[in-house]
Amino acid sequence: MFRFANIEVLWLLVTIPVFAAAFYAYTRRKRKQLEEFGDPELMEQLMPNASRIRPVVKFSIVMVALAFLIMAAARPQFGQSEHTEKRQGIEAIVALDISNSMLAEDVAPNRLDRAKQMLSKLMDNMVNDKVGLVVFAGDAFVQLPITCDYVSAKMFLNSIKPELIKTQGTAIGAALSTSIRCFGEQSDASRAIILITDGENHEDDAVAVAKRAKEAGIHVMVVGIGKPEGSPIPLPGTNNYRKDREGNVVVSRLNEDMCREIAQAGGGIYVRCDNTNTATKAIQKELDKLGTQEIETQVFTDYNEQFQSFALIALLLLVIDFFIFNRKNKALTRLDIFGER
Repeated sequence: MFRFANIEVLWLLVTIPVFAAAFYAYTRRKRKQLEEFGDPELMEQLMPNASRIRPVVKFSIVMVALAFLIMAAARPQFGQSEHTEKRQGIEAIVALDISNSMLAEDVAPNRLDRAKQMLSKLMDNMVNDKVGLVVFAGDAFVQLPITCDYVSAKMFLNSIKPELIKTQGTAIGAALSTSIRCFGEQSDASRAIILITDGENHEDDAVAVAKRAKEAGIHVMVVGIGKPEGSPIPLPGTNNYRKDREGNVVVSRLNEDMCREIAQAGGGIYVRCDNTNTATKAIQKELDKLGTQEIETQVFTDYNEQFQSFALIALLLLVIDFFIFNRKNKALTRLDIFGER
């Protein structure tokens, strides 16, 4: 498999047509100046060693060399081979609530950031497991398909914010349905959905979907984040809080009854996340109970750097350009390399 590690560098190739246009304009202007100075045929007789072709050839060689240098800087790579790797692990999908209520600050620094911290610690303990990420509010979508690439998983996790979904609400049922579909084909590996929410479900029948997950052999674990007594929801960038249509400050409360009901229907556990690591340890302990099975993953071996070949070609072209003069060489006139006779 071929790829460029720094593919954004290839944008520099657009400078080559710009240089070509500038060279063409310069050459044309110079030719017009000579025509204004005197008769072109007479001028050629007065300058027998002048060449029209050689500057064009030299410029073309430099531009090709520049193109190869840019491609070398983009780090071309070849993957040696693709193979199937077997690992002992489980498959887990994280369904993370990113509704506006997750900005409440009844846990520090707020519900959403605390959930992200917890998930980051869970991923640190994963070795051979697969993990995927689903985010939801009034709707749900896959943020990261199930993978063994924990670096990418953390990168996607850090980029999550409520603005990713414009439709507000808490559609837990949609999140669970999307998570179930993420697992794909039937597998012998143990499967789990880690649902992180404040439980303010107003959209669908999450309990029924949790039961369906259990019937499919998927454990549904629920992490409730927040406090039952609730907290107002800050408006980002201001010192104000969200208000309802009557002008009253909206207080978001953790719905533990809903969370417990979903966990019970999904055959998993419910735990509340606070400012300690209790929830992280409880979920990790529950994941460790799941039986690990062989998971097959298609992977590429390490990529081999190929920039040396491109850089060598560029260097060779520049050496050739160095030995080509703008004027005709009397010693090589008989060879007529450029067809100038």
